[in-house]
Amino acid sequence: MDPEKPEDEAINIARRDLKDDGKIIVTFLNNNLEARGDFFPPEGYGAPVTEEYLKNTLESYSIVHGIQHDEIKKAYTECLDGAIVRNVLLARGEAPVNEIPEYLQMNPHLGKSKEEMPQRRAVDHRARSPFIIVKKDQVLAKLREKRPGKDGMNVLGEPVNFQVITPDGVSAGENTRMEGNLLLASISGQLLETKKELSVSDSLVIKGSVSYNTGNIIFPGDVEIHGTVSDGFKIYAGGSVNIRQTFDVTDSVVKKDLSVAGGIIGRGQAMVKVGGNLRTKFVENCRVACRKTVTVDLEIINSNIYTMEKIEMSEKGRIVGGEIYAFQGIRTGGIGKKAGKATRIHCGVDFAQQQEKEKNNSILKMLAAKITRLKELIDSEEGEKKEKMEALLAKLFEEQGKAQAKISEILGTIDHCWDTSLEVTGEIVPGTLIEICQTALFVTEPLKNVKITFSRGLGKLVTENL
Repeated sequence: MDPEKPEDEAINIARRDLKDDGKIIVTFLNNNLEARGDFFPPEGYGAPVTEEYLKNTLESYSIVHGIQHDEIKKAYTECLDGAIVRNVLLARGEAPVNEIPEYLQMNPHLGKSKEEMPQRRAVDHRARSPFIIVKKDQVLAKLREKRPGKDGMNVLGEPVNFQVITPDGVSAGENTRMEGNLLLASISGQLLETKKELSVSDSLVIKGSVSYNTGNIIFPGDVEIHGTVSDGFKIYAGGSVNIRQTFDVTDSVVKKDLSVAGGIIGRGQAMVKVGGNLRTKFVENCRVACRKTVTVDLEIINSNIYTMEKIEMSEKGRIVGGEIYAFQGIRTGGIGKKAGKATRIHCGVDFAQQQEKEKNNSILKMLAAKITRLKELIDSEEGEKKEKMEALLAKLFEEQGKAQAKISEILGTIDHCWDTSLEVTGEIVPGTLIEICQTALFVTEPLKNVKITFSRGLGKLVTENL
């Protein structure tokens, strides 16, 4: 025993246990790209962690690359002060950079609305669509350049080879084209993705019905619907529309032809606009504006039909109620129904100009009522108030003159189809109003199997048997 050391210290050294020494527990992570350590101070009379111990620990685990000296020193100092320091970064290797080959990345914004809808705002689910509709020249995908790979190195000094990662890209299909590094739509239509190939179709085929599953149909090309169209859903098509069952119409605009195998049912204010021909089984409680021929197999019931060509119906066809404007004439099996609503037929006049004339006639009636009322009030007024009313009266007279001039202009230029005719193979029921080239005939007795035309020589409507 050293005579210079106190007796109790000598006893403690004798009792020392290596388990009480300070230590570092090392853990390897991420395939040896990281080495982390937990620093523990000594317990009781154990020996503290020393710099020599640190060095030996790193060497014993073969940690030679990316050693974090600052982190280790900081933890070592805290451990000497008696603190347990966990999760200390001992070393960090260099992760490999994986190679990514050239690929086409699909535009992530396709099919998404431009604005996020407020959470409390009422959502119209009919406006939602499962289809992705794109416009011509819209970006469908972007070509991402190849990213070269680079090997890494772990904390043991061993190389870590990079991998080749192939992203989930797309390829160019029908009606698409590459311009620079962008894949663009060559036409407007429905974007289709088949086995990662992007293509654009100029037609939209709906194998079921138009309902909340499809939302409103807004499409730049042709549309084919195998099921029905439910009430409340709108259809806007830049091409033709073919519906194999009934069309419960709310609002519809078809740029080309419309074909409805079942029939068209409206709710009074429902409107169908067709830029081409219209063919259907029946039309009920609806308004239809058609640029070309309207062909109806059975009935037109309580509907307003406007066409720039003609209305064709079979011998079983019948027009009941409503108002019909057919520029080039009508062929049908019958008109009207006993004890039913009166039917009004107009042929030989451009319905658009006719509507404009009626609009200005309504304006004239409204202005006449205002002028009459204002004249009555002026007589009982005087002073400044009377002057203001007289100024207003002068303005009403000015508007009245403009409306009268507009009507005169329309009457002078209104298009007439002088050889138009109304052909009815069955019966025209009394109470029907027939107007051809702005000349009217009110039917008071049943007319059967007749053809009605306008005689320019006689200046009246002429009826002859078919």
